[in-house]
Amino acid sequence: MPSYKAPVEDTLFLLRDVLGYERHGNLPGFSDAPLEVVEAILGEAAKLAEEVFQPLNRIGDLEGCTRHGDGRVTTPKGFKPAYDAFRQGGWIGLSAPVAYGGQGLPMMLTSVLGEYMSAANLALAMYPGLTQGAIAAILAHGSDEQKSAYLPKMIEGEWSGTMNLTEPQCGTDLGLIKTKAVANGDGSYAISGTKIFISSGEHDLADNIIHLVLARIEGAPQGTKGISLFIVPKRLVQPDGSPGEPNGVSCGSIEHKMGIHGNATCVMNYDGAKGFLIGEENRGLNAMFVMMNEARLAVGVQGLAQSEVAYQNAAAYAKERLQGRALSGAKAPGKPADPIIVHPDVRRMLMSMRAFNEGARAFVLWTALKADIAHRSDTAADRQAAEDHLGLMTPIVKGVLTDIGFENTVKAQQVFGGHGYIAEWGMEQFVRDARIAMLYEGANGIQAMDLVGRKLGKDGGRAAMAFFNEVTIFLKENASDESLTGLTKALETALGHLQQATMWFMQNAVARPDHAGAGATDYMHMFGLVALAYMWVRIAKAAQAKLKAGADGEAARMKGKVETAKFFMQRMLPETAAQLARIVSGADSVMALDAEAF
Repeated sequence: MPSYKAPVEDTLFLLRDVLGYERHGNLPGFSDAPLEVVEAILGEAAKLAEEVFQPLNRIGDLEGCTRHGDGRVTTPKGFKPAYDAFRQGGWIGLSAPVAYGGQGLPMMLTSVLGEYMSAANLALAMYPGLTQGAIAAILAHGSDEQKSAYLPKMIEGEWSGTMNLTEPQCGTDLGLIKTKAVANGDGSYAISGTKIFISSGEHDLADNIIHLVLARIEGAPQGTKGISLFIVPKRLVQPDGSPGEPNGVSCGSIEHKMGIHGNATCVMNYDGAKGFLIGEENRGLNAMFVMMNEARLAVGVQGLAQSEVAYQNAAAYAKERLQGRALSGAKAPGKPADPIIVHPDVRRMLMSMRAFNEGARAFVLWTALKADIAHRSDTAADRQAAEDHLGLMTPIVKGVLTDIGFENTVKAQQVFGGHGYIAEWGMEQFVRDARIAMLYEGANGIQAMDLVGRKLGKDGGRAAMAFFNEVTIFLKENASDESLTGLTKALETALGHLQQATMWFMQNAVARPDHAGAGATDYMHMFGLVALAYMWVRIAKAAQAKLKAGADGEAARMKGKVETAKFFMQRMLPETAAQLARIVSGADSVMALDAEAF
């Protein structure tokens, strides 16, 4: 059976020594969470992940969710008590406003929590995860009355939330939505239509489910300009705030899918259900994008989480499994064979996973801290810079971390050999569960096109130029540090590739948009590699500083980080050269064949 240990020490090292968490003490919520408090919070989150969520992961996969004849859905055995433990611990409202019952702590802590819980049990972690996205959308666009009616119960976890976008005929192209909204004459609307692929759409974990539903009001313009967003509760809310009579919304079926079996992915039917407009008419996508962007960052964290738990189990197996002898001579002469961790190809897979996980965790925390600045700083310039960063990096976090996260679960499965293909070892579940993260909340090709087509040129390229400048300044400031020379040179080369690719798009993609489409995924991954490399140089610098200061009992761990940084720069970062070559080759060979030739 797989195991999981939350990487608390690594998280604290990144916050304290790499990202300068304590410099943000002036932001609301940070003064209530100094590092010693953060350490205590992460310790409790680790216990919940390791002792409550993780033991249910395989149970949820085997049992799945059950839809009953009356439309009710029950979750796997143990999920309800585990959810109740999560709810009672106040974890859903960790970063939510105090005014509505939250704790008001940094959003960064919710990102860390998301990694730990998603690594332990992705399907279970999704239930409160969707609620947090719905909370964000209502906070941003709901009326005062809506916030008062829904947020306290959602933040407490007594009620949960969902997002309802996809329909049988439309996924990415939301302008094709057919779900309709007809005014009832009392300020509410009758919502009718069918939504598919709705995560956590119906379940037995909460007393009420607050659905956020995209629909088109009668007479609204066609396309995305005519879409509105509605709050549609499973049970209508009574004047005293308690759930009342059932609304006209039901689960028609549960999707039979590749992974995340413990999460109820539902077909939802709306039969004149009473809904309440959130935000302005025909501006539903603007409101829903708050939730979608929150979700995209959270899904990127899911990619990291599955990669981390798969790596932990692969590394443990590699140290125990005896097969063959080391090429350089027996390393365990008293045993019939050496453990497979002596073999360079096994090491290659393990080091690739490890280098990604630690770099990606830094990337996630860096971005999460930017989110806190964007929402909490009292300085307009700082808020703007942080918002620029979030806009630019959201598709990269989502696309790159889920693509590589999935690849790493496959690598972990490969380390196990044939045993990795057998269910009882747990590796094949990680592969199946990780696969969805590349698809939902916008398939990764869409993330790449969002980056190249929208985010790169936004505001004259201000966000991208800010990133280039930040890395360039860092390289100049550390040019004389001989302990980092190999790392900074590699980063400088990769940054050059990224800048060349950016310039090529500027010169060639406007006249022929197919050039952007053909190179978008390579560009997204190139940008991701450069961002990870920037994180790794900062990690190595912090590790070297601790080693020079005596390391305080952490010498082996800090040396490990320096060596892993070297591996990343030597074995993973050079891919930017190949990505550049593919980008500048353009779209000719991609688009050459007629459709009939396929």
